[in-house]
Amino acid sequence: MDLDFTDAELHRYSRHILLADVGAIGQAKLRSARVLIVGAGGLGSPLALYLAAAGIGTLGLVDHDVLELSNLQRQVAHTTARIGRNKAESAAETLHALNPETQVEIHARRMDAEAAQELIPRYDIICDGTDNFPTRFLLGDACHLLGKPLVSAAVLRFEGQLSTYKGHLGAPHPCHRCLHPEIPPDGLVPSCGEAGVLGAVTGVMGTLQATEVLKEILGIGESMSGRLLLWDALETRFRTIKLRRDPACALCGPAASIHTLAAHANPPALVCAAP
Repeated sequence: MDLDFTDAELHRYSRHILLADVGAIGQAKLRSARVLIVGAGGLGSPLALYLAAAGIGTLGLVDHDVLELSNLQRQVAHTTARIGRNKAESAAETLHALNPETQVEIHARRMDAEAAQELIPRYDIICDGTDNFPTRFLLGDACHLLGKPLVSAAVLRFEGQLSTYKGHLGAPHPCHRCLHPEIPPDGLVPSCGEAGVLGAVTGVMGTLQATEVLKEILGIGESMSGRLLLWDALETRFRTIKLRRDPACALCGPAASIHTLAAHANPPALVCAAP
């Protein structure tokens, strides 16, 4: 591991290096890490900002969408002057200004089955900052099948939730389908565009997400794998629920055989067999 830091790096990351659980070795781990963030919006903005500030060596940003005025209430990696630009490109500009030491790889495309199969193997950890169930399930399936940890957060109105999925490692780690076996029917769970969201809630959950990514890279603390964090902002209340591996899970259970990366791909993308 390369522990050769420039004077500027030592100064920039001095508060990390002072931590006994990080130190120079931990900072070197962060510098060599490759993290993929899917969604450069409300969750992806604080997530990307804190990972870049922490010195992650390479950040990949996936987002096909363009910035709108209504996004700026919560998507803090962007500016009013960039309305109409691709979100991944806009966020990359902000991250470069914050920390030019971090390399940002822009993927201005939709995260579909083809993109998942192409991009996910290139990175060490995948982060779900998306806002729709088909893409969330695609990422969960793809990360399990391709053997990558997934740090996932979600927000709605005044609430948020967070977990890390490492079902590919086997028991006792659950996969995302152990919690949600199937995509909810249309209309059952409203989107933020339909129900609204307090902007600061996305900031809290994205920052918690960044913290879990850093913990996974550094190998410190207790992983959120097997646990689901629930936060109610109005009550200022955190709850943690234990998640167990489902022996009947269609993705990680013993009866699992072949699974598609995306149930809604056209045509469905069959990529590999579950273990």
